Parts: sequence; C-alpha cells; structure tokens
Amino acid sequence: MRVLFLLAVAAWAQKPDPYGYVIRVPKLERAVTVDGHLAEWKDYAFSDGVWDIARLRHSPWYDPVINRLTVHGDEPGAEEDLAARYYIAWDERFLYLGADVKDNANDVTDPAHEPKRWYYKDAICWFIEAPQLRTAKKFGEGDNAFCFVIDTSKPAYGAWWRHGARGKTYLEEPLPKDAVQYAIRRGARGDFVLEARVAMAPTLGVSSPDWHAPRVGDTYSLEIVHTDPDGGDYGGHFLIYGRGDDDSTWGRMELTGPQTPIERKPK
Repeated sequence: MRVLFLLAVAAWAQKPDPYGYVIRVPKLERAVTVDGHLAEWKDYAFSDGVWDIARLRHSPWYDPVINRLTVHGDEPGAEEDLAARYYIAWDERFLYLGADVKDNANDVTDPAHEPKRWYYKDAICWFIEAPQLRTAKKFGEGDNAFCFVIDTSKPAYGAWWRHGARGKTYLEEPLPKDAVQYAIRRGARGDFVLEARVAMAPTLGVSSPDWHAPRVGDTYSLEIVHTDPDGGDYGGHFLIYGRGDDDSTWGRMELTGPQTPIERKPK
C-alpha cells in the first residue's frame, strides 16, 4: 500500500506531458573536453535530428508568431536561413549542451544593448525546470535558462543565467564563472558549433531547494530557444519543445542511463 501511495504522490507531483514527446537525456560515462568539438560525446547524447522552420511548423508546439525567421536580402529558401542539431547529456555534476548550426549570417549587435538581452542577438538558450513541479510558473522557483551568445569574443554577458528562486522570479545574471565552460567554433558564413558544460549544484541547486544531485529517473522540463535576429531587431526565433516562459508548456525531460551509439552494418 505504501508503494502505491508513493507512486500516486509522484504522479500527482508531475505536470502532464504537454506534447506526449518525452525527451530522454542519457548519462555520459566519459570525460568531456569543452573545445567546440562535439565528436567525443554527441553520439552518447540526446539529439532528435535537424530542426529548421519547415520541421518546426509541423511540431505540436509550433506558433508562427513566435517561431519565425527574418528576411534580410537576396537569400535562398527559409530552410537555408537557420538549421541546427541540438545535443544534451548529463553526469553526476554537469549538464552538457551542444549545437551544430547552419546559419546564413552572424548577428550579435544590439543597438539597445543590455547584458540580459541575449534574445536580441544570435544565441541559444536551454530552458530547464529542475525538478519538474506541478505548479505552472514563469521563471519562478526551479526555472532556469542557460543562454549562450554566439560571440567568439566571449563577453561577460556571453554565458547568461535567467532563473527563479524561492519567492523570486526573473533573476538575471551571468552564469557563475566556476559553474560554466563553453566554446564556440566558427565555420563558413554564420555557421558554428557551440559546446557548453554547466555545473548543476551552483545553478539548479540555487534555483530550487528541492533539487538534488541527478540520478537516473529524475524528471525535468526542457525548452530550447534559438534566436537569429539577422539585423531584424527582435528578429527570428526557434522555440523547440515549448511555447515560451510558462514552464507548463515545456517538454518532459527524463534523465536516463547511458546509451550506445547507433550501429551501422558492415559491407
């Protein structure tokens, strides 16, 4: 009876999965060097393929008002404007975040710059609620956004942390230097690879008193926001696995054990 009661409490404590699209994030068993090269861990991480505007328009969280691109001259079709693969994994201390991006232009200029205005620049931001709580909120307790401006000069605001805490919302500050490592490797045009490692205890643990060291079976919530202004003020955005700041719209993220790479048959 006690087991059934605990299961019932656990089920009540979790938000309903808004999309029926569970994001299963594997644990890494090997050390990672954060250098802008994803090859050593991307096959062991969660990734569900290439995201572009054509794929987004068929997703259950799609809203054309917030998922959009900016036309800034003579350019090919919308799919050529922005496309990316995103990666996420974890171990006992860190979240590992990666992106391999095709972009037709790099824009990190904001005429009304403020450190917190990452969303007016080329940036990728992982929104994470940890642990997942039943109460819907907007950057309250347990909500975090780990945001990386795609500026290879790595300014002080280049790795940003928006979060809540007990009794507080929308706290804005740089990610603590001892809690983050990240690297950006540029390619042609605006193409780039982003690799980041964020320590969980000094971030997720600060945002929520209910957070504990990660273990297989823990449930978080996840949304990815990729901004691409291309000189267009607030500009273009991809919102993946969610619909904005309300964490009840973020996808269900489960921490799993390690996964093996995809095998291919020999000739």
